Amino acid sequence: MEQYLRETPMLNFSAANIQGLINERQWIKTDECNRIKQIYNYVRDEILFGYNVDDSIPASKVLSDGYGQCNTKGTLFMALLRGVNIPCRIHGFTIDKELQKGAMTGIVYKNAPKNIFHSWVEVYLDGMWYELEAFILDKKYLSQLQSINATCSGAFCGYGVAVKDFYNPIIDFERNNTYIQSEGITQDFGIFDCPDNLLKEHHQEMSPFKAFIYRNLGRHLMNHNIKKIRNICLK
Repeated sequence: MEQYLRETPMLNFSAANIQGLINERQWIKTDECNRIKQIYNYVRDEILFGYNVDDSIPASKVLSDGYGQCNTKGTLFMALLRGVNIPCRIHGFTIDKELQKGAMTGIVYKNAPKNIFHSWVEVYLDGMWYELEAFILDKKYLSQLQSINATCSGAFCGYGVAVKDFYNPIIDFERNNTYIQSEGITQDFGIFDCPDNLLKEHHQEMSPFKAFIYRNLGRHLMNHNIKKIRNICLK
């Protein structure tokens, strides 16, 4: 388990803001299952769904941003887990950009790569590895999506979601796997001990120009769309 507990440049759990959060929440004082559950809920709901400048930012930066997507929220989740002695690893994939439609709109969606880099976190507890993905979307955002699409039943794809059962997705951790985008997976890169190593072998394929546009325009438009959905007033 040593490689699944190690600190790395991206999983920088000794950073002051991460240690401060761990001490404030007193996660280390609970049993391992509750440690995982409480950290999972924190990353899911208190770190809002949104797009950071890059997938390779360290956990301390994700925490200071206060928002993230699959890869960046996963980095923070892993750092917090390792910071309280919970072994974890990362599983890399690509997903079809169709599941981002709605969060991405217009020219941003049109110019996005067909296959988008994706990952989930796997956590070790009592001899079992659990696949945890549904920390990506905060509950408020997801519940607003469900309200806006109240006539939808069964499968749903879009706005950062790809699930078989839109109104009953498995998003709470109770010694089980959780998923929110897994139905959009197009390629499996396998398991890595840390995001640093995953990104050395796989990353988002994008031209320098498109990467510049994403960092300086595209992600801000996407974050604006997400905020509008989260804060919409439903009659």
